[in-house]
Amino acid sequence: MKITWLGHSGFRIEIEQAVLLIDPWLSGNPMFPAARRAEALAGATHVLLTHGHGDHAGDALTIARECRIALVGSYDLVNFWPTKHEIEGIGFNRGGTVGLGGARVTMVAASHSSSLQGPDGPIYAGHEAGYMIAGDGHTVYVSGDTDIMADMGWMGEVHAPDIGILSSGGHFTMDMERAAYAARKYFAFRTVIPCHYRTFPLLAQNADVLKAGLPPGVRLIEPEVLVPITF
Repeated sequence: MKITWLGHSGFRIEIEQAVLLIDPWLSGNPMFPAARRAEALAGATHVLLTHGHGDHAGDALTIARECRIALVGSYDLVNFWPTKHEIEGIGFNRGGTVGLGGARVTMVAASHSSSLQGPDGPIYAGHEAGYMIAGDGHTVYVSGDTDIMADMGWMGEVHAPDIGILSSGGHFTMDMERAAYAARKYFAFRTVIPCHYRTFPLLAQNADVLKAGLPPGVRLIEPEVLVPITF
């Protein structure tokens, strides 16, 4: 299995026979090298969205059409888009599980908001979500944009993820200290990868606080854009 950061909250996860592009915001992402776009999209099988904000879903329709792959996410959003755009949508809801190329993807709760930018202000875009992605002997928790939630307690018990991709940049999501607390209290991760940080000056620029707050033996990997992490 390979996990590759696309900058901000975007990831490419190669698991089982799937290549999942999670929140692949590439256009206008200051961390993503535009000249390497084809490399990021090569072989993609699905686009998986956590919510509708532009720094997560801004490129989703373009990529789904260009790569001729399904857009997967909140029922309200993903089942609406195919009626307006020439794409395939796989819409489901919290607690639901879909099979994507041999990987099992379960939608779980997040605590944030979700909207699209409309001409007269925000437009409802379904609910925010996280995902448990199981395959190749691992379960990856993709938190999406979120704060700490009591729901993380049962999520850790039921899904037992060994890898946590945690939003931790602060201001819009958990900060590094809160993400470390969530990891300690609710999960038994072997590896933690921070995201939604470093993109803008407003966000945390390193994960030192997260690293210091993790339990002994938990490996923190600060990802580098387009450098695969192999498990």
